[in-house]
Amino acid sequence: MRLPLFVMFLLMGLTPMMLQGLVMGRSFRRTQIEGRIIEVQNQSLITSDRLTRAEYMAAPSRDVLLDKELDTIADIFNGRIVVVDRNFRIIKDTFKLSVGRINVSEPVLRCFKGENSILREDEKQYFAVTAPIYDNTENRNIIGVLLTIASTENILSNVHSVEETSRLFVVVAAMVLILAGILLTMLFIRPFDRLQVSLDRMADGSLDEAVSENTYRETERISEAIQKTKTKLQTMDRSREEFVANVSHELKTPITSIRVLADSLMSMEDAPVELYREFMSDISDEIDRESKIVDDLLSLVKMDKSVAELNVAQVDINVLVQQILKRLQPIAEKREIELIYESIREVTADVDETKLSLAISNLVENAIKYNIDGGWVRVTLDADHKYFYVKVADSGIGIPEDAQESVFERFYRVDKARSRETGGTGLGLSITKNVVLMHYGAIRLLSKEGEGSTFTMRIPLTYIY
Repeated sequence: MRLPLFVMFLLMGLTPMMLQGLVMGRSFRRTQIEGRIIEVQNQSLITSDRLTRAEYMAAPSRDVLLDKELDTIADIFNGRIVVVDRNFRIIKDTFKLSVGRINVSEPVLRCFKGENSILREDEKQYFAVTAPIYDNTENRNIIGVLLTIASTENILSNVHSVEETSRLFVVVAAMVLILAGILLTMLFIRPFDRLQVSLDRMADGSLDEAVSENTYRETERISEAIQKTKTKLQTMDRSREEFVANVSHELKTPITSIRVLADSLMSMEDAPVELYREFMSDISDEIDRESKIVDDLLSLVKMDKSVAELNVAQVDINVLVQQILKRLQPIAEKREIELIYESIREVTADVDETKLSLAISNLVENAIKYNIDGGWVRVTLDADHKYFYVKVADSGIGIPEDAQESVFERFYRVDKARSRETGGTGLGLSITKNVVLMHYGAIRLLSKEGEGSTFTMRIPLTYIY
């Protein structure tokens, strides 16, 4: 950012200054030349009036004082004065080069017609002004023309001097701006440098250091965003550590049980067949439990990948829910739990049938497992113009309020002993939440300890790719 900011600062400082210098230079030149033209015009009118009153054109001999005055005026304007009579013959030339010659130039012709004209030759650095000379009759006939040629060389020289001074000022100002730009850029970038240092430390693994840079509103917002990101990273780090620990524990527990059972069998001599069968049955149960944990872990790994792996198709949700309840009916009958299905309307949606079936099955199976004997589980399907809703309510043991935010975490169990008795892995609700999120949906839990729980899934009818 330093170079763009530095260049932008210089452009913002120098561009107006250079434009102002250019405009002021041209304006000064134009003002000086136009002022000199007005001055020469006024002096020409005054001089022509004096020549008219002195009957300069009709006098047999020229007035010496007037001639000297004309020479003086020409010297003042660093120019030349020419007097032309009605025959276009030059009778006075302060340069004394053209007396007696004919002058039929355009300004002279126009002046004899009563038009005062100005001829500018900027490249040759002079301008010419005409003024009429009248006779003393009442008709005031034009009998001559006073042609004043003035040089602009000294004016342009002064203008060039001013422009040189202006350019020198711009150079000095540019140097000052460069120094100021370097300092200001360093001061402006310093908070971002401090943020960069904090980010580098985070990249090196230092997540405990607070990031706080409140110099600007932007840096404050960036700091807040970094702090949120860091908090999430810390949470993910802890979650990963807990997940690894939980996986190790959950996988180790069945293996430990199998080893204990196997060692017990090997240590016994002449053990009854019934005892062998009992131990082997327990070993088989532990193997099934290990297999279920591995299967659930594989399901989570697959769901952690891109949502592009969803096999989305039009699915009749009513039929899907009925099939799930039919499959889980034998488990409910063992505990005399009544499965109730309530369909408010027919629902068809864009979903991954396999994954959604797994999510709903987990909710219903949990409602059965953590229920009371002789209780009930009600599954309700409803929809509006945008979403469909699957509500699974039960009359079970409920979930304590302080545990409701954690039930969707991997391997989290409200009652670990009861969960192991029912064969739970602690991954079912985590899988369900992942499935819902993959469909851009949401899941909500309402529960009261001792009165049952209600899980509500909301999923869009149309999948957004």
